[in-house]
Amino acid sequence: MNKTERQLAITLELQRSKMIRAEDLASQFETSVRTIYRDIQALSEAGVPIMGAPGHGYSLMQGYFLPPVSFTAEEAVSLLMGSDFIEQRLDTEYAMQARSAQRKIEAILPEVVRNESTRVRETMRLLHTAEPLTRARVKTYLNQIRNAILEQRKISFIYLKKMPGTDGNRYNMREVSPYGLSLVQENWMLIARCDMRQDIRHFRLSRMTELSVLEDQFLLPPDFDLNSYRPPDDRNEQVLIRAKPEIADKVMEALHFYMDAFEEREEGVVFHFRVRYPEEILHYLLGWGGDIEVLEPESLRFRMQEVAKNILNHY
Repeated sequence: MNKTERQLAITLELQRSKMIRAEDLASQFETSVRTIYRDIQALSEAGVPIMGAPGHGYSLMQGYFLPPVSFTAEEAVSLLMGSDFIEQRLDTEYAMQARSAQRKIEAILPEVVRNESTRVRETMRLLHTAEPLTRARVKTYLNQIRNAILEQRKISFIYLKKMPGTDGNRYNMREVSPYGLSLVQENWMLIARCDMRQDIRHFRLSRMTELSVLEDQFLLPPDFDLNSYRPPDDRNEQVLIRAKPEIADKVMEALHFYMDAFEEREEGVVFHFRVRYPEEILHYLLGWGGDIEVLEPESLRFRMQEVAKNILNHY
C-alpha cells in the first residue's frame, strides 16, 4: 500500500469510527505511529477536517463525508456476489434490498470495471441446495423471526425433533424468546430461550411449521452477545468405527463435526467420534454398508445389526 492509498484508507477508517488512536491505525496499516502522524498532518493540510483529542485519538468533524469512491473489479465482484448471497439466503424484504443495492453498484461502475466484474462473476456460481417449497417457507419464517427479534416478542411453532420422545412422537409445540439467527452449513438456525426447557436451545427453521409471533415480550439478557455466543459442547459419548481406506475421505467429510481423531492401521482407518447419542450418526454409517464396522459402543453395534436384519427381511 503506497502513501496515497494509505491516506485514503485512514480517511475511510476515520469516517467509519467515532474515535481511533494513532497506535491502532499504525497496527491496522502495519506502519509506524510516526508515519501515521505524518499522514494525519498531510490530510489536514489537504483540507480533511480531522480533530485530535490528546489521550483519545482522532476523529472526523461531524457532517464530513468522502464523495463516492471507485471500486476495483475484485471489490465490485465481492459486493455483487455478496448481494447474490443475500438475495438467495435471506427473506424477501432483504432480497429486494440486495437487488436494489446491486443495481446502484453496477450503475456507478466504469464500463471497463463493470465488464471485468461481470466476466469474473460468470466463472463462479452460488447454489442453494434446499428444496424449493422448504426454501420459500424458511424465507417467510426468516422475516417473521427477524422482526420478532427486533421487537423482542416471543414466537411459537410446531417443531420436528431429530429423535422421537418416549411416546414415539417427534412433533411438539414450542414457545420461545428468539435471541438471534445463524446460517450453519446451509441451514438457518434460531438461537432462543425455550420456555419448555428453561434454557437456550437451537432450532432449525426447516423443521418448523405453524409459526406465530406472539404479543408476549421478553428481555434479552444483558450478557448475551450473538457474535461471541458459543453453544456448550454436549457430545459426551464415544463412538469408534473402522473404515476401509478407500472411503476414509468420505467419512472425514461427512462426520468432521463429530471427529476427535483418526489413526491408520493395517486393517483400516479407525475413527474416534464424540456424539450426543450414537443414533445421530446411524444413517451415515448405514450408508457405507460393509465398508465400515462399528467397534464401540456395543449398543450401536446391536442397533446396526437390528437395522441390517430389517433391511434383509424386505428382500
